[in-house]
Amino acid sequence: MRRIAPFALLLAVVAVLVARGGDDEPRDSGRAQVVRVVDGDTVVLSGLGKARLIGVDTPEVHGRNECYGAQASRFARRALAHQRVRYRLGAEPRDRYGRSLVYLWLEDGRFFNAVLIGQGYATPLTIPPNVAHAHELAQLARDARRAGKGVWSACRMG
Repeated sequence: MRRIAPFALLLAVVAVLVARGGDDEPRDSGRAQVVRVVDGDTVVLSGLGKARLIGVDTPEVHGRNECYGAQASRFARRALAHQRVRYRLGAEPRDRYGRSLVYLWLEDGRFFNAVLIGQGYATPLTIPPNVAHAHELAQLARDARRAGKGVWSACRMG
């Protein structure tokens, strides 16, 4: 039997991870098309209906216009409008308004909930039992705040 050099083995593992999109990509996910972006953290998905992104809170644009809400909604529309996405339902699959609670991935493998926070369009909102990515999202918020991204530079944050 031929022995594989450690470097070649490492390259093979990296190639598999890159092809899969990394460890954050959902394995037990559904696929959908974004029918409509309601605001920065709520979308309508084909086959699922209205869905709220788990772990993120973007400023409001409906009812009351909060600082940076329009920018967050515009960003979500540009990134998501009519896109094919993957989603994973949360441990608690629906909120009190009947919306599906989802983690959302773009076709290129990026975790959209994390993108919103990392770019400063949202702050973390952890509501148990949907806590699968809470630590990751909290760290991204700390980094965005330190860098003065989005809401962290445009708005007075408590």
